[in-house]
Amino acid sequence: MSMQSRRGFLRTVAGGGVVGLAGCLDDQTVSVLSAGSLAVVLEDHLGQAFADEHGIAFRGEYYGANAVMRMVEDGQKHPDVVISADNVLLRDRLYESHTDWDVEFASNSVGLAYNPDSEFGRRLENDEPWYELAETVDDGELAISDPDLDPLGYRAMLAFELAEAEYGLEGFVEQLSEAVYREPEEPQLLAGLEAGNRAAAVSYRNMAVDHGLPFVEFPDSYNFANPDYEDHYASVSYTTDEGYTADGNAIIYNATVIDRADNPDAGRSFVRFLAEAEQLLAENGLTVEGFPNNHGAVPDEIQQ
Repeated sequence: MSMQSRRGFLRTVAGGGVVGLAGCLDDQTVSVLSAGSLAVVLEDHLGQAFADEHGIAFRGEYYGANAVMRMVEDGQKHPDVVISADNVLLRDRLYESHTDWDVEFASNSVGLAYNPDSEFGRRLENDEPWYELAETVDDGELAISDPDLDPLGYRAMLAFELAEAEYGLEGFVEQLSEAVYREPEEPQLLAGLEAGNRAAAVSYRNMAVDHGLPFVEFPDSYNFANPDYEDHYASVSYTTDEGYTADGNAIIYNATVIDRADNPDAGRSFVRFLAEAEQLLAENGLTVEGFPNNHGAVPDEIQQ
């Protein structure tokens, strides 16, 4: 997908639009409500591959994972498959009421995607510490996704908090909290960098890969990618505006089929396909070593 067409696509999905893939063998459809960080890999790669293999059309919608859970809980959306960028979030919000199982299928890391033509980008490439640069940028030049809607957003805030403690940066979190631009539509987080309107954004690695942007990964102590740091990550937490408290944890994507799915068979087929798509996921910047993993009462056809 070209950069221009991708930006057009992201404007569509961020506004709640849905995209159906053509060329399927019958009128079956699987509807997927997913964390926005997977929008490109699902639309450009996995959705079409699933449709080609199973003859079932793919229809996806993409929002911050907090917003995804809220839409399911409130009955605003009735997908077959729900995909979260935080495995604990899905279990906290949907278990007992909407599902009793999920499959973990990939991980990711947090860092900075940046515009190499910006002063911030040039200085970053000269090995100046990102946290020193972040304290000097103008308001709005550094973007994060909305932490009240999206795990990437609250992971950005948690990374700031861990970095403040690690480097002795008094007032760092408060300063950045006031200075960053909070993007409410996660699929559009990097659009400002592509347009030259922003210098950098706290991003997942796969999103930078999707958009062809340079990326500097945060250290293991606050990139939420290393399971050996689970206790360290868990030393910080963020409470959303609706009162959900998310403890820091390693990034794990998981998927489930909700109990009231219109097409549960297609949903289970898609989750199994997703769990077996290691190569496509890895090619698009995700970590697949150690996956997939089952949790709860996973249906037999997926466990096999």
